[in-house]
Amino acid sequence: MTESTLPPGLHADTLAVREAVERSPWGEHSEALYLTSSFVQPDCATAARRFANEEPGYTYSRTANPTVTSFERRLAAMEGTECAVATSTGMSAILLMALTMLKAGDHVVASQSMFGSTIRLLGGEMARFGIETTFVAQTDGAAWQAAIRPNTRLLFAETPTNPLTDLCDIAALAALAHAHGALLAVDNSFASPVLQRPAQLGADLVVYSGTKLLDGQGRVMAGAVCGSTALVDKVMGAFMRSAGLNLAPFNAWVVLKGLETLSLRVKAQSAAALELARWLEAHPKVARVYYPGLPSHAQHELAMRQQGGLGGSVIAFDVVGEGAEQLRANAFHVADSTRVCSITANLGDVKTTITHPASTSHGRLTEAQRQAAGIGQGLIRISVGLEHLDDLKADLSRGLDTLA
Repeated sequence: MTESTLPPGLHADTLAVREAVERSPWGEHSEALYLTSSFVQPDCATAARRFANEEPGYTYSRTANPTVTSFERRLAAMEGTECAVATSTGMSAILLMALTMLKAGDHVVASQSMFGSTIRLLGGEMARFGIETTFVAQTDGAAWQAAIRPNTRLLFAETPTNPLTDLCDIAALAALAHAHGALLAVDNSFASPVLQRPAQLGADLVVYSGTKLLDGQGRVMAGAVCGSTALVDKVMGAFMRSAGLNLAPFNAWVVLKGLETLSLRVKAQSAAALELARWLEAHPKVARVYYPGLPSHAQHELAMRQQGGLGGSVIAFDVVGEGAEQLRANAFHVADSTRVCSITANLGDVKTTITHPASTSHGRLTEAQRQAAGIGQGLIRISVGLEHLDDLKADLSRGLDTLA
């Protein structure tokens, strides 16, 4: 639990493979996996001090574990924040944020285009505890401004959104939140710290589903919140010691290893996604493509400025068709005709995935909520992996070319 021994000023790519807790006396090169529920203390007096947080040291893996600490330190270093706290899933990270930053009577303003489970958690579950959420159009700055109330404590955006890849201007939204005494939280799961670092643009909290790009191979569930020591360590960390939303050491080790190749993967997948998006945009059976790297995207200029010139690995597109029933059938036909792509709702994997958002990730929303988020029955989402592009094009052509 000592401070980092790395020299200051290292680039994120270096931190992604080097930042971690100190090596054990055995001198392992790959970070150790500490599969233990508790830690033996040298004597009772030391144990008492450590349990009272008067002295650093590991006591119980629900409060801290060296493998989890390595993941937290590495992600925080890459994100450019003072610290991070790891959680069991991405949704538990959002729950942790809500339970520690909000109380009964508080108000939240959030994007109506967020992940379906996030909308249900904020708009449904948290409402039972007296926390009200107003959902606004992601790209409408005036709507965010108009929704703020005297009791607004948090603005929460996901950028790009799932699945339509809408963006928000993080710096502008941070300025708006701070002008009204509120915090800004940004879900950065789609972009990762490779494309954007929201804290450097003014965000107070950065939320992750480590299940996505951070792991990168669809192996484990994980989540995290990055931010200041005052908010994340002192408040969320203290809550975690009681609540038990912790990330398991094995899962932390897997995602820790995933961070080492994150930059290479994200850049390669973004380049492939851009080419595939261009190909889809030219296909006669595709009505519209949603991808920030395309000039046709409404926020292309913002994406290029805010995401380092890359559009990310996720593409959404509408197939042609008339009426909800036919659109759904056509979307199912395209997805079901694939032999290379995996029909699964996860994303950020090295294997390309394809899904129908209206019946999966956003299937529990009401039709009105889906329509407000722009998610129609003909929409398909693709998370581009590392397969050869010609094979992906042929795989999608199998269904697109046979649409009536």
